[in-house]
Amino acid sequence: MGINEKVADEKKAAEFEDHQHVEVSEELPPELEALLHTEPLKGLSPSEVSERLEQFGKNEIAEKKKNPLIKFLSYFTGAIAYLIELAFILSGVVEDWADFGIIGALLVINALIGFIEESKADAALDALKNTLALKSRVYRDGKLVEIESNMLVPGDIIAVRLGDIIPADARLLGISVDGSESEVNLQVDQSALTGESLPVEKKKGDTIYSSSICKQGQMLAVVTKTGANTFIGRAANLISITNEQGHFQKIVNQIGNFLVIITCTMVVIIFIYLIVRRKQEVDKLTKDDIFDVLRDVLVLTVAAIPVGLPTVMSVTMAVGAKQLAAKQVIVKRLTAVEEMASVSVLCSDKTGTLTLNKLTFDEPYLKPGFTKEDLLLYSYLASEPGANDPIELAVRTAAKRDVPLLSDCTGHVIPGFKVTSFVPFNPSTKLTQATVIDHHAKETFKVAKGAPQVIVKLVGGDNEATHAVNLLARRGLRALGVARTIPGSLDEWQLIGMISLLDPPRPDSGETIRRCEEMGVVVKMVTGDQLIIAKEVAARLGMDCAILDANSLTDPDATEEQLADRCLHADGFAQVIPEHKYRVVELLQSKGLLVGMTGDGVNDAPALKKANVGIAVHDCTDAARSAADIVLLAPGLSTIVDGILTSRAIFQRMRSYALYRITSTVHFLIFFFIITLAFRWQMKAILLIFIAVLNDAATLVISVDNAQISRRPDKWRIGQLITLSVILGCFLTALSFSVFFIARDVFHIPDDAGKQSDDDTKDGRMETIIYLNVSSAPHFTIFSTRLAGFFWENLPSLTFTAAILATQVFAMFISIFGIHKLTTPIGGGWGVSLLAVSLAYFVVLDLVKVFVFRIWSFELTVKLWPTRARKERLRQKKERQEIERRVNTNVDKVRRVCRVIYAASLLEKAALKELPTKSY
Repeated sequence: MGINEKVADEKKAAEFEDHQHVEVSEELPPELEALLHTEPLKGLSPSEVSERLEQFGKNEIAEKKKNPLIKFLSYFTGAIAYLIELAFILSGVVEDWADFGIIGALLVINALIGFIEESKADAALDALKNTLALKSRVYRDGKLVEIESNMLVPGDIIAVRLGDIIPADARLLGISVDGSESEVNLQVDQSALTGESLPVEKKKGDTIYSSSICKQGQMLAVVTKTGANTFIGRAANLISITNEQGHFQKIVNQIGNFLVIITCTMVVIIFIYLIVRRKQEVDKLTKDDIFDVLRDVLVLTVAAIPVGLPTVMSVTMAVGAKQLAAKQVIVKRLTAVEEMASVSVLCSDKTGTLTLNKLTFDEPYLKPGFTKEDLLLYSYLASEPGANDPIELAVRTAAKRDVPLLSDCTGHVIPGFKVTSFVPFNPSTKLTQATVIDHHAKETFKVAKGAPQVIVKLVGGDNEATHAVNLLARRGLRALGVARTIPGSLDEWQLIGMISLLDPPRPDSGETIRRCEEMGVVVKMVTGDQLIIAKEVAARLGMDCAILDANSLTDPDATEEQLADRCLHADGFAQVIPEHKYRVVELLQSKGLLVGMTGDGVNDAPALKKANVGIAVHDCTDAARSAADIVLLAPGLSTIVDGILTSRAIFQRMRSYALYRITSTVHFLIFFFIITLAFRWQMKAILLIFIAVLNDAATLVISVDNAQISRRPDKWRIGQLITLSVILGCFLTALSFSVFFIARDVFHIPDDAGKQSDDDTKDGRMETIIYLNVSSAPHFTIFSTRLAGFFWENLPSLTFTAAILATQVFAMFISIFGIHKLTTPIGGGWGVSLLAVSLAYFVVLDLVKVFVFRIWSFELTVKLWPTRARKERLRQKKERQEIERRVNTNVDKVRRVCRVIYAASLLEKAALKELPTKSY
């Protein structure tokens, strides 16, 4: 329904509705209020300034820089890193300098990669600092002087004029620099701070905020807050205190903790067993004996540790970051590529992110007999040439675009018309007016454009137009009236219509939101703009309109759980400040969700830093760009969808590798633990290292493998991952023992139990057979761990397949033909058979994997590992399912009733048509 049709239904009195601008306000403490009664034209004395500088400090954002050395050393922490460091120390103790060098190099390289990648990610405070004004005009000791802005203190009297960056939070005094009463209120652009798309009018007693920009007027103000206490200072403080461990790092540490526990437990038991056995073989243990045992245990530890885990995952994420860079998506924090795959809620700023941050012409209200082109032409005639006001610019842009007569005109010369006089906008009259000669009609007329109330009064009142303006205001649209004099008179006016202006959604925002929701990502609008504007934009984007204001986040009677539920169920929040945006992200994270945040302004920076994945959009401020993890270089949000798809592909590859690597480690440890203790059987140290290095090197190509992209946000599900790894590891252990016993008992190959590698009586074939089995069987498992379904549902890439097969074909050849002092030849029969069995066995493991995934549920997790938190989550989940079931049942009942009523109405209409028509 258009505006003209809506107003026809309006029966209210023709009065303009007053829509109050809602702005954040806060009371100052009495002790600070007492310092603000400075005499305006005198200012503070030098002694007062000195005293207040001592009390409040300088008007600047303090920098808290972390020591680079401490930051670098922090990359040597974590479960896997500690285990590698232990192996590094042990290799030095036993003087195994080759392993010592390799392990040390790996540690340093991994730390350097992390340090270099993230060394530039903490520059948000610098960017915020750069938005502050450098110089300020201030009254000091009776004189108006210019000083450095960082020397301002509460109580200072500052002069604010057109174009100034506000240097501190201040209260307007309503007087000019000379002490006379100010005739014009200020127009202040605070969009970068609050997200409001239009300049805000500020009058005497209102607060102006640091880093906002004065767009109109001049006035004196008293400084109320400086430095970290200002609006922007509090935002900077939120950024500085947000330094949490990333989600991905927590996952790696959980995997590492599991591997460390089983590795250390089994290795310590093996070490004790070998020491006892060595003591039985010799009368007295020597230092060399202990070092020999330590060397064997060290090799087993190094081979079991997933040394390549951080490297493989870093390479996989780096490849994804490169793919995104080609789509003009720059990844600043590498792990954000993986975390984006798990994001289930995307909070988005409105102004400049979902919208263009540019006023544009919207559907107008027109009086009968006039067209949209007429409205734009007359508004253009009444526009001030060269004015940079956003409203004037929006009107002129729309007129040149939609009025053919104006499309080719230069300057303000309009073919067929001549403006003979022009009265610019005046805050007291609130309109612009032009006298125009129409050469075609050979007449002179006047045209006016301005505030709807003024234009309606000019034409002698118009109830319908008043209702139209009220309808526009309720939707958050800015209205401008346009009128002209009637032909033959320069005093009698007629209304042409009402221009409506709005900061419109970006062309791709609606489609991006729809695609995000298709992929299971809920989009919530979080804006500092007015509630009615937020709802209008949400409706245009196809979003639900359950948008709350900031009060719902600061309700003192609500618990944390209730506030979190509000955030979860709301479609967005309006009239919020940076602290509120930060709080929304924090509350959603408290529900166990991974949260993304998009934004472009200073007001978004704290939430961008707090979110699991912060995304700064095109043309954002330096503060937003510095606080974000991902920066979009192209206009619009469509690249966010590319980022989600790419991140989910990367996630699948990383989970595939993690499942494979944990399975390999479990198999490795269980097999060698049992065979060492039960059969006193050991493998050459060099072969163990050979397996670990060769297989990890080959799996680097997983970064270019095909991936099955999930339609829902991905989760690691560590319990499921480890359980499945243990099950598959046990199956692989069973295969390895089967090979061992068949070779020993069926083919009568000596097992060489208890013999050292330098023993001349050692046959060596069993060692080569087990080497080929332990190398190939777990390695081929990666073909199964690539996806949750059957392996044939999404075949691997040729590069990945070739790399995996090549390493095992190489292992097969060195087993068949042998290498001096490395492997004993076993012949082609054994080599081909072992490789074929390993290749076929991964199909068996694939069936096991699919079965485990199908029976796995959260309910099963609670049964296996019952904790109070899990039980509570399960109870809540069942309650929600029961409520949904009841709602769906009732909805179905209503639908059935509606169908019956509709069918009855159709039958009634059909019966009426069949009745004979009575003729007269």
